[in-house]
Amino acid sequence: MKLTHRTQPEMTLEQEEKKLLIVDDEPIIRDLCARALKGFKILQANDGQEATELLRKHEIDVVLSDVMMPRLNGLDLLRQIKEETPSQIVILMTGYTEKEIILQALKAGADDFISKPLNLLQLRTTIDKTLEKRNLRQQLSSLQQADKLKSEFLGLISHKLKTPATAISLFIQNIADGIMDPEDQGFRQVLGMVQAETLHMEHLIQDLLYFSQFILNDKPAQLQQLELGKITRQVCSNMEPLASAKQLKFEVKIDVPFSPEPLTLDRERISFILRALLDNAIKFTPEGGSILLEGGLTEQGAILTIRDTGPGISKAELAKVFSKFYQIDPANTGQVRGFGLGLYYAREFTRSMGGELSLESSQSLGTVATIKLPHN
Repeated sequence: MKLTHRTQPEMTLEQEEKKLLIVDDEPIIRDLCARALKGFKILQANDGQEATELLRKHEIDVVLSDVMMPRLNGLDLLRQIKEETPSQIVILMTGYTEKEIILQALKAGADDFISKPLNLLQLRTTIDKTLEKRNLRQQLSSLQQADKLKSEFLGLISHKLKTPATAISLFIQNIADGIMDPEDQGFRQVLGMVQAETLHMEHLIQDLLYFSQFILNDKPAQLQQLELGKITRQVCSNMEPLASAKQLKFEVKIDVPFSPEPLTLDRERISFILRALLDNAIKFTPEGGSILLEGGLTEQGAILTIRDTGPGISKAELAKVFSKFYQIDPANTGQVRGFGLGLYYAREFTRSMGGELSLESSQSLGTVATIKLPHN
Protein backbone atom coordinates (compact mmCIF):
# COMPACT_ATOMS: atom_id res chain seq x y z
CA MET A 1 0.00 0.00 0.00
CA LYS A 2 1.46 3.38 -1.02
CA LEU A 3 1.55 6.56 1.01
CA THR A 4 2.34 9.96 -0.45
CA HIS A 5 4.50 12.22 1.68
CA ARG A 6 4.68 16.03 1.62
CA THR A 7 6.13 18.66 3.90
CA GLN A 8 3.90 18.86 6.97
CA PRO A 9 2.83 21.95 8.92
CA GLU A 10 3.52 22.15 12.65
CA MET A 11 0.83 20.75 14.92
CA THR A 12 -1.23 23.34 16.77
CA LEU A 13 -1.37 23.72 20.55
CA GLU A 14 -4.94 22.38 20.45
CA GLN A 15 -3.72 19.24 18.69
CA GLU A 16 -1.02 18.68 21.30
CA GLU A 17 -3.75 18.20 23.90
CA LYS A 18 -5.71 15.67 21.84
CA LYS A 19 -5.69 11.87 21.97
CA LEU A 20 -5.96 9.94 18.70
CA LEU A 21 -6.66 6.22 18.19
CA ILE A 22 -5.35 4.64 14.97
CA VAL A 23 -7.11 1.38 14.05
CA ASP A 24 -5.60 -0.69 11.21
CA ASP A 25 -4.54 -4.32 10.83
CA GLU A 26 -1.34 -3.27 9.03
CA PRO A 27 1.35 -2.14 11.53
CA ILE A 28 3.22 -0.14 8.87
CA ILE A 29 0.12 2.01 8.21
CA ARG A 30 -0.38 2.64 11.91
CA ASP A 31 3.30 3.52 12.34
CA LEU A 32 3.41 5.91 9.37
CA CYS A 33 0.22 7.67 10.51
CA ALA A 34 1.63 7.99 14.04
CA ARG A 35 4.85 9.50 12.72
CA ALA A 36 2.94 11.96 10.55
CA LEU A 37 0.70 13.03 13.41
CA LYS A 38 3.36 14.06 15.90
CA GLY A 39 1.92 16.23 18.65
CA PHE A 40 -1.11 14.04 19.24
CA LYS A 41 -1.05 11.42 21.96
CA ILE A 42 -1.30 8.28 19.82
CA LEU A 43 -2.91 4.96 20.71
CA GLN A 44 -2.97 2.03 18.29
CA ALA A 45 -5.29 -0.95 17.77
CA ASN A 46 -4.97 -3.89 15.35
CA ASP A 47 -8.73 -4.20 14.77
CA GLY A 48 -12.14 -2.99 15.91
CA GLN A 49 -12.24 -5.27 18.92
CA GLU A 50 -8.95 -3.91 20.32
CA ALA A 51 -10.19 -0.40 19.58
CA THR A 52 -13.37 -1.04 21.57
CA GLU A 53 -11.33 -2.11 24.60
CA LEU A 54 -9.14 1.02 24.38
CA LEU A 55 -12.19 3.28 24.04
CA ARG A 56 -13.54 1.86 27.29
CA LYS A 57 -10.31 2.73 29.10
CA HIS A 58 -9.41 6.10 27.54
CA GLU A 59 -11.10 9.32 26.48
CA ILE A 60 -10.32 9.52 22.77
CA ASP A 61 -10.74 12.68 20.71
CA VAL A 62 -10.41 11.16 17.22
CA VAL A 63 -10.72 7.58 15.98
CA LEU A 64 -8.91 7.01 12.67
CA SER A 65 -9.95 3.59 11.40
CA ASP A 66 -9.49 1.33 8.39
CA VAL A 67 -12.62 -0.38 7.02
CA MET A 68 -11.45 -3.92 6.15
CA MET A 69 -10.13 -5.56 9.34
CA PRO A 70 -10.48 -8.96 11.05
CA ARG A 71 -12.78 -9.69 14.02
CA LEU A 72 -14.56 -6.28 14.00
CA ASN A 73 -14.38 -4.24 10.81
CA GLY A 74 -14.40 -0.45 10.53
CA LEU A 75 -18.08 -0.07 9.67
CA ASP A 76 -19.20 -2.21 12.62
CA LEU A 77 -16.79 -0.33 14.88
CA LEU A 78 -18.24 2.96 13.63
CA ARG A 79 -21.80 1.84 14.34
CA GLN A 80 -20.87 0.64 17.81
CA ILE A 81 -19.06 3.88 18.67
CA LYS A 82 -21.85 6.14 17.42
CA GLU A 83 -24.46 4.12 19.29
CA GLU A 84 -22.61 4.49 22.58
CA THR A 85 -21.04 7.96 22.07
CA PRO A 86 -22.68 9.91 19.23
CA SER A 87 -20.30 12.87 19.61
CA GLN A 88 -17.15 10.75 19.15
CA ILE A 89 -15.20 11.76 16.02
CA VAL A 90 -14.62 8.81 13.66
CA ILE A 91 -12.69 9.14 10.37
CA LEU A 92 -12.57 6.14 8.04
CA MET A 93 -9.59 5.22 5.86
CA THR A 94 -10.46 3.09 2.87
CA GLY A 95 -9.38 2.23 -0.62
CA TYR A 96 -12.97 1.45 -1.55
CA THR A 97 -14.86 4.00 -3.61
CA GLU A 98 -18.09 2.05 -3.99
CA LYS A 99 -21.14 4.12 -3.18
CA GLU A 100 -22.52 1.34 -0.95
CA ILE A 101 -19.59 1.54 1.48
CA ILE A 102 -19.77 5.34 1.64
CA LEU A 103 -23.55 5.32 2.09
CA GLN A 104 -23.34 2.80 4.92
CA ALA A 105 -20.65 4.88 6.65
CA LEU A 106 -22.65 8.11 6.23
CA LYS A 107 -25.78 6.46 7.64
CA ALA A 108 -23.74 5.22 10.59
CA GLY A 109 -22.48 8.76 11.28
CA ALA A 110 -18.90 8.84 9.94
CA ASP A 111 -17.42 12.32 10.39
CA ASP A 112 -15.14 12.14 7.34
CA PHE A 113 -13.25 9.84 4.96
CA ILE A 114 -9.63 9.46 3.82
CA SER A 115 -8.87 7.57 0.60
CA LYS A 116 -6.02 5.12 0.31
CA PRO A 117 -3.23 5.44 -0.70
CA LEU A 118 -2.99 8.01 2.06
CA ASN A 119 -1.83 11.57 1.53
CA LEU A 120 -0.36 12.58 4.89
CA LEU A 121 -1.03 16.28 4.34
CA GLN A 122 -4.65 15.47 3.61
CA LEU A 123 -4.70 13.30 6.72
CA ARG A 124 -3.74 16.21 8.96
CA THR A 125 -6.09 18.60 7.18
CA THR A 126 -9.00 16.21 7.59
CA ILE A 127 -8.33 15.73 11.30
CA ASP A 128 -8.01 19.51 11.81
CA LYS A 129 -11.28 20.05 9.97
CA THR A 130 -13.22 17.48 12.00
CA LEU A 131 -11.86 18.87 15.29
CA GLU A 132 -12.83 22.37 14.24
CA LYS A 133 -16.31 21.18 13.33
CA ARG A 134 -16.67 19.52 16.72
CA ASN A 135 -15.55 22.70 18.49
CA LEU A 136 -18.10 24.73 16.53
CA ARG A 137 -20.84 22.21 17.40
CA GLN A 138 -19.88 22.41 21.07
CA GLN A 139 -19.92 26.21 21.02
CA LEU A 140 -23.30 26.21 19.30
CA SER A 141 -24.61 23.71 21.83
CA SER A 142 -23.33 25.90 24.70
CA LEU A 143 -25.06 28.94 23.22
CA GLN A 144 -28.29 26.98 22.79
CA GLN A 145 -28.08 25.69 26.37
CA ALA A 146 -27.41 29.21 27.67
CA ASP A 147 -30.39 30.54 25.72
CA LYS A 148 -32.57 27.70 27.02
CA LEU A 149 -31.40 28.35 30.58
CA LYS A 150 -32.21 32.05 30.21
CA SER A 151 -35.69 31.27 28.90
CA GLU A 152 -36.38 28.71 31.63
CA PHE A 153 -35.08 31.04 34.32
CA LEU A 154 -37.17 33.98 33.11
CA GLY A 155 -40.22 31.73 32.90
CA LEU A 156 -39.62 30.49 36.44
CA ILE A 157 -39.20 34.04 37.75
CA SER A 158 -42.50 35.07 36.14
CA HIS A 159 -44.27 32.05 37.63
CA LYS A 160 -42.79 32.55 41.10
CA LEU A 161 -43.55 36.28 41.29
CA LYS A 162 -47.02 36.13 39.73
CA THR A 163 -48.89 34.72 42.76
CA PRO A 164 -47.61 37.13 45.45
CA ALA A 165 -47.79 40.09 43.08
CA THR A 166 -51.41 39.26 42.18
CA ALA A 167 -52.42 38.86 45.83
CA ILE A 168 -50.87 42.18 46.82
CA SER A 169 -52.35 43.98 43.81
CA LEU A 170 -55.89 42.69 44.50
CA PHE A 171 -55.65 43.64 48.17
CA ILE A 172 -54.61 47.21 47.35
CA GLN A 173 -57.26 47.45 44.63
CA ASN A 174 -60.00 46.30 47.02
CA ILE A 175 -58.96 48.91 49.57
CA ALA A 176 -58.87 51.61 46.88
CA ASP A 177 -62.36 50.60 45.67
CA GLY A 178 -63.72 50.64 49.21
CA ILE A 179 -64.60 46.96 49.10
CA MET A 180 -62.60 46.13 52.23
CA ASP A 181 -63.29 47.85 55.52
CA PRO A 182 -60.25 48.17 57.86
CA GLU A 183 -62.67 47.81 60.78
CA ASP A 184 -63.98 44.49 59.45
CA GLN A 185 -62.93 41.40 61.42
CA GLY A 186 -61.70 39.60 58.28
CA PHE A 187 -59.53 42.53 57.24
CA ARG A 188 -56.77 41.62 59.69
CA GLN A 189 -56.76 38.05 58.47
CA VAL A 190 -56.43 39.10 54.84
CA LEU A 191 -53.79 41.66 55.80
CA GLY A 192 -51.74 38.91 57.46
CA MET A 193 -51.94 36.79 54.32
CA VAL A 194 -50.81 39.70 52.16
CA GLN A 195 -47.92 40.42 54.52
CA ALA A 196 -46.86 36.77 54.18
CA GLU A 197 -46.99 37.08 50.38
CA THR A 198 -44.94 40.29 50.58
CA LEU A 199 -42.32 38.52 52.69
CA HIS A 200 -42.35 35.61 50.23
CA MET A 201 -41.74 38.01 47.33
CA GLU A 202 -38.93 39.71 49.25
CA HIS A 203 -37.22 36.35 49.75
CA LEU A 204 -37.65 35.50 46.06
CA ILE A 205 -36.03 38.77 45.00
CA GLN A 206 -33.15 38.19 47.42
CA ASP A 207 -32.64 34.70 46.00
CA LEU A 208 -32.87 36.04 42.45
CA LEU A 209 -30.16 38.64 43.09
CA TYR A 210 -27.99 36.05 44.82
CA PHE A 211 -28.26 33.35 42.15
CA SER A 212 -27.90 35.79 39.25
CA GLN A 213 -24.30 36.43 40.35
CA PHE A 214 -23.42 32.82 39.59
CA ILE A 215 -25.67 32.25 36.57
CA LEU A 216 -24.46 35.34 34.70
CA ASN A 217 -20.81 35.13 35.80
CA ASP A 218 -19.61 31.77 34.48
CA LYS A 219 -15.97 32.21 35.46
CA PRO A 220 -13.64 29.35 36.43
CA ALA A 221 -12.96 28.55 40.08
CA GLN A 222 -10.64 31.06 41.78
CA LEU A 223 -8.65 28.58 43.87
CA GLN A 224 -6.50 29.64 46.81
CA GLN A 225 -5.30 28.30 50.16
CA LEU A 226 -8.14 28.85 52.65
CA GLU A 227 -9.04 27.83 56.20
CA LEU A 228 -12.29 25.91 55.86
CA GLY A 229 -13.29 26.18 59.53
CA LYS A 230 -13.27 29.98 59.51
CA ILE A 231 -15.41 30.19 56.36
CA THR A 232 -17.83 27.57 57.71
CA ARG A 233 -18.34 29.41 61.00
CA GLN A 234 -18.88 32.70 59.17
CA VAL A 235 -21.59 31.19 56.96
CA CYS A 236 -23.22 29.53 59.98
CA SER A 237 -23.22 32.87 61.82
CA ASN A 238 -25.00 34.48 58.88
CA MET A 239 -27.62 31.71 58.78
CA GLU A 240 -28.22 31.65 62.55
CA PRO A 241 -31.00 34.30 62.54
CA LEU A 242 -33.05 32.24 60.06
CA ALA A 243 -32.73 29.16 62.29
CA SER A 244 -33.62 31.16 65.40
CA ALA A 245 -36.73 32.56 63.72
CA LYS A 246 -38.03 28.98 63.44
CA GLN A 247 -36.84 28.07 66.95
CA LEU A 248 -34.46 25.46 65.55
CA LYS A 249 -31.60 24.00 67.54
CA PHE A 250 -28.57 24.84 65.38
CA GLU A 251 -25.27 23.24 66.45
CA VAL A 252 -21.85 23.61 64.82
CA LYS A 253 -19.18 21.09 65.81
CA ILE A 254 -15.91 21.84 64.00
CA ASP A 255 -12.44 22.68 65.17
CA VAL A 256 -10.73 25.93 64.22
CA PRO A 257 -8.56 25.67 62.28
CA PHE A 258 -10.32 22.96 60.27
CA SER A 259 -8.57 21.14 58.75
CA PRO A 260 -5.10 21.62 60.31
CA GLU A 261 -3.73 22.50 56.87
CA PRO A 262 -5.42 25.01 54.53
CA LEU A 263 -7.39 23.55 51.62
CA THR A 264 -7.37 24.71 48.00
CA LEU A 265 -10.81 26.29 47.64
CA ASP A 266 -12.77 29.04 45.94
CA ARG A 267 -14.05 31.32 48.72
CA GLU A 268 -17.27 32.32 46.97
CA ARG A 269 -18.08 28.79 45.89
CA ILE A 270 -17.53 27.06 49.22
CA SER A 271 -19.60 29.79 50.90
CA PHE A 272 -22.36 29.25 48.33
CA ILE A 273 -22.33 25.48 48.93
CA LEU A 274 -22.65 25.83 52.70
CA ARG A 275 -25.32 28.53 52.42
CA ALA A 276 -27.39 26.48 49.96
CA LEU A 277 -27.30 23.33 52.11
CA LEU A 278 -28.04 25.18 55.35
CA ASP A 279 -30.81 27.18 53.71
CA ASN A 280 -32.50 23.94 52.60
CA ALA A 281 -32.10 22.43 56.05
CA ILE A 282 -33.64 25.50 57.72
CA LYS A 283 -36.41 25.81 55.11
CA PHE A 284 -37.62 22.22 55.40
CA THR A 285 -37.04 21.50 59.10
CA PRO A 286 -40.22 22.21 61.09
CA GLU A 287 -40.26 24.54 64.10
CA GLY A 288 -38.57 23.03 67.12
CA GLY A 289 -36.41 20.74 65.00
CA SER A 290 -32.62 20.60 64.91
CA ILE A 291 -29.70 21.04 62.51
CA LEU A 292 -26.19 19.77 63.18
CA LEU A 293 -23.09 20.68 61.17
CA GLU A 294 -20.03 18.53 61.91
CA GLY A 295 -16.52 18.36 60.52
CA GLY A 296 -14.24 15.35 60.21
CA LEU A 297 -10.92 14.39 58.65
CA THR A 298 -9.85 11.39 56.58
CA GLU A 299 -6.63 10.48 54.79
CA GLN A 300 -8.14 11.88 51.61
CA GLY A 301 -9.29 15.24 52.98
CA ALA A 302 -11.95 17.05 54.99
CA ILE A 303 -15.62 16.11 55.39
CA LEU A 304 -18.51 18.36 56.40
CA THR A 305 -21.93 16.89 57.19
CA ILE A 306 -25.19 18.76 57.71
CA ARG A 307 -27.98 16.78 59.40
CA ASP A 308 -31.54 17.97 59.83
CA THR A 309 -34.75 16.60 61.33
CA GLY A 310 -36.93 17.64 58.41
CA PRO A 311 -39.53 15.49 56.62
CA GLY A 312 -36.86 13.82 54.50
CA ILE A 313 -36.85 13.10 50.77
CA SER A 314 -38.37 10.09 49.05
CA LYS A 315 -36.12 7.81 47.01
CA ALA A 316 -37.85 8.89 43.80
CA GLU A 317 -37.26 12.59 44.48
CA LEU A 318 -33.74 12.07 45.80
CA ALA A 319 -32.66 11.08 42.30
CA LYS A 320 -33.91 14.43 40.96
CA VAL A 321 -32.80 16.97 43.57
CA PHE A 322 -29.56 17.91 41.77
CA SER A 323 -31.45 18.73 38.56
CA LYS A 324 -31.62 22.37 37.58
CA PHE A 325 -34.88 24.10 38.71
CA TYR A 326 -36.18 21.00 40.51
CA GLN A 327 -37.88 21.77 43.84
CA ILE A 328 -39.27 19.56 46.58
CA ASP A 329 -42.64 20.57 48.03
CA PRO A 330 -43.31 18.20 50.94
CA ALA A 331 -46.38 20.15 52.11
CA ASN A 332 -47.79 20.40 48.54
CA THR A 333 -48.28 24.14 48.94
CA GLY A 334 -47.05 25.09 45.45
CA GLN A 335 -45.22 28.00 47.06
CA VAL A 336 -41.73 26.74 47.91
CA ARG A 337 -39.29 29.61 48.30
CA GLY A 338 -36.37 29.66 45.86
CA PHE A 339 -35.69 28.69 42.27
CA GLY A 340 -34.44 25.09 42.49
CA LEU A 341 -30.85 26.07 41.70
CA GLY A 342 -29.12 25.71 45.07
CA LEU A 343 -28.29 22.01 44.98
CA TYR A 344 -27.46 22.05 41.26
CA TYR A 345 -24.81 24.73 41.66
CA ALA A 346 -23.65 23.38 45.03
CA ARG A 347 -22.71 20.07 43.39
CA GLU A 348 -21.14 21.76 40.35
CA PHE A 349 -19.04 24.03 42.57
CA THR A 350 -17.97 21.13 44.80
CA ARG A 351 -16.78 19.21 41.74
CA SER A 352 -14.89 22.28 40.47
CA MET A 353 -12.77 22.08 43.63
CA GLY A 354 -12.14 18.35 43.25
CA GLY A 355 -14.72 17.38 45.85
CA GLU A 356 -17.98 15.44 46.11
CA LEU A 357 -21.44 16.38 47.37
CA SER A 358 -24.01 13.72 48.25
CA LEU A 359 -27.38 13.50 50.00
CA GLU A 360 -28.81 10.67 52.09
CA SER A 361 -32.44 10.80 53.11
CA SER A 362 -35.66 8.95 53.62
CA GLN A 363 -39.12 10.22 54.37
CA SER A 364 -39.75 11.23 58.01
CA LEU A 365 -36.10 10.58 58.96
CA GLY A 366 -34.46 13.85 57.91
CA THR A 367 -31.64 14.47 55.46
CA VAL A 368 -27.83 14.28 55.64
CA ALA A 369 -25.74 16.34 53.22
CA THR A 370 -22.06 15.37 52.95
CA ILE A 371 -19.32 17.52 51.43
CA LYS A 372 -15.95 15.84 50.78
CA LEU A 373 -13.02 18.10 49.92
CA PRO A 374 -9.55 16.74 49.10
CA HIS A 375 -6.23 17.71 50.65
CA ASN A 376 -4.00 19.84 48.45
